[in-house]
Amino acid sequence: MIQTKETLPDFLAEPTKLGLEISITGKWIPTKQGGLFRKSPESKVMLKEWEDIHAGAKNHDGMLSTEINHAVGQDAVLVHHVFKDSEALVSYFSTTATEHVQALSKVAKPELHLIRGASIPSDARKEIMAKNVPGVFGEFLFGYVKEDYKRPDPAKAIQVTAKWTCKPGDLSQLEELKYWWQRVGTDAHSMEKGLVRFEVYQVIGEDALIIHETFENSDELKFHLSKGTAEKYKKDIDKIAFPESYFFRGPVSWTIRTYSRFLRLPATYSSQGSHFTQSGGNMSDGTF
Repeated sequence: MIQTKETLPDFLAEPTKLGLEISITGKWIPTKQGGLFRKSPESKVMLKEWEDIHAGAKNHDGMLSTEINHAVGQDAVLVHHVFKDSEALVSYFSTTATEHVQALSKVAKPELHLIRGASIPSDARKEIMAKNVPGVFGEFLFGYVKEDYKRPDPAKAIQVTAKWTCKPGDLSQLEELKYWWQRVGTDAHSMEKGLVRFEVYQVIGEDALIIHETFENSDELKFHLSKGTAEKYKKDIDKIAFPESYFFRGPVSWTIRTYSRFLRLPATYSSQGSHFTQSGGNMSDGTF
């Protein structure tokens, strides 16, 4: 039996406080990879371009947070932006992003970007798609944020953003996929004290979900993967869906990377690089 919103536990059914904010988490790779011990010239230019973009982005009106994170063990960057609203997002992509797109596209290309919010207006979706960014748009379904959206210590916290897509078949399995993630959230609330943020978004136009989780530290994530709800429910979820992409941002230890490989998660890991958050924080990453 599939749970409905009316039968969700109170802590999962509470309305989100995201408001009009929109978050983007995505990956860029150089057009030419480097060797085993040396990055390619394209990789170096890509990183420089993103640092220049970051310098402009943090001064952009309506940019609440921006990060340029270097991937661990890959020639890649994970970028993360939080916009005040769709108007700020559209303005950024038509100005700062446009100014750098030609130089950046010569040396790098975007991979999957996960865009999420309470809702994603059509003008924001059109602006991103016009830039040929391979993105998916997720609108909030259910979840919880402990401690009234207080931001955990960014030096210790690990952010996990992922896309799960239903396996193809004659009938949609989206409702069952929602059910299993409802089970994850229900159990995790009491079982995993250090999982302080758990949010599920439905992808527009696809039988897929975006999952966003915040762990207080690496030990909490290790428990999640080895003894918690990931270990408990992944076999059930694997029967109907597959993980298309996993982004880990934060001080991810080698043990976390090992456990995630055991679970066959297509993961990209990054430490925190250049970053900026407006005074007071935001509802997407947490307030302070």
